[in-house]
Amino acid sequence: MQETSATITAERKHSHVDICLNRPVCFDRQDTGLGSWRFEHNAAPEIDFEEIDLTAEFLGHTLGMPLMISSMTGGYGDALALNRALAEAAERFRIPLGVGSMRQALEGRAHRESFSIVRSSAPSVPIFANIGAPEVAAGLSREELSTLVGLVEADGLIVHLNPAQELFQPEGSTAFRGLLDRLHDITATIGVPVIAKEVGCGISAPVAQKLADAGVSAIDVAGAGGISWQKVEECRYLDRFGHEERFSPSALDELLNWGIPTADCLTGIAKLKEKNPEYRPLAVIASGGIRNGLDAAKSIALGADIAASAQHMLKALHSGTLEETLRTWQNDLRAAMFLTGSASIAQLKLAPIYRKP
Repeated sequence: MQETSATITAERKHSHVDICLNRPVCFDRQDTGLGSWRFEHNAAPEIDFEEIDLTAEFLGHTLGMPLMISSMTGGYGDALALNRALAEAAERFRIPLGVGSMRQALEGRAHRESFSIVRSSAPSVPIFANIGAPEVAAGLSREELSTLVGLVEADGLIVHLNPAQELFQPEGSTAFRGLLDRLHDITATIGVPVIAKEVGCGISAPVAQKLADAGVSAIDVAGAGGISWQKVEECRYLDRFGHEERFSPSALDELLNWGIPTADCLTGIAKLKEKNPEYRPLAVIASGGIRNGLDAAKSIALGADIAASAQHMLKALHSGTLEETLRTWQNDLRAAMFLTGSASIAQLKLAPIYRKP
């Protein structure tokens, strides 16, 4: 019997999670760039560690700390349990949660509960629906947009920008023409904030400006230094065909490590906002290789409103240490704030930070 598109998408989603957990798919030719930055130490902080306030504002919501569990999964059988556990942790720590691409939910009804479970498990925190740029460029009907938002009772819609992933994906779509115009149509009519998110290659300041002009409320930079989705899709391609025949061997390594480091994305967008007051309301999410709460703190000092992580949270969930990991990241963040004399996230944004020589 011929496989339906929904079945194929579900199998792809399952393989993505398995590969991210078990295969070496992180960048190995460049890192996030956050390690090149160092806070200026404050030897007289004039604050008490226990009084540090981690609450943060993001798109009209008050968060328990400036961290988001980033878009990962949904759309296949095992994803229901994963998304329930992620949502319960998000609710407990009062942080946002993004679901994985909801394309499968538009193709069929089989695994819609793997998405809808997040709202029943996290009734009071921001939940973000998710769809890919190729689907946006192809055109989404009002009914489809309503399905995406309604299924998770979403507080916003993430549009993930993944040209490099689609380029490497065996069944990928590289039809991106018209994306910005269609994106503008969505932001003007959907009724919830739209977040433009890369998936690991980063968003430059000029592209962030175009996205802001199209009406997005936030940019998730998802810079290079974490998972390379080119490598994830390369694993799937090799598993299917056994050898690489699409790209020159001398070009392949650079393509697999293609992207803008996370720190460079943040500093570029911060300069854009500083020079152009009309872009200052644009919220910024730092993701792409965020490994701990100190990386989150540096990201905020470099211009992010919150940080986000996917792979580390997924691995912690599978090892049974998700709550412990989130609590540890809280302590990392508090430590950075204490040692810079920052009593609040607003003060952390102003903490002196410099690039190491």
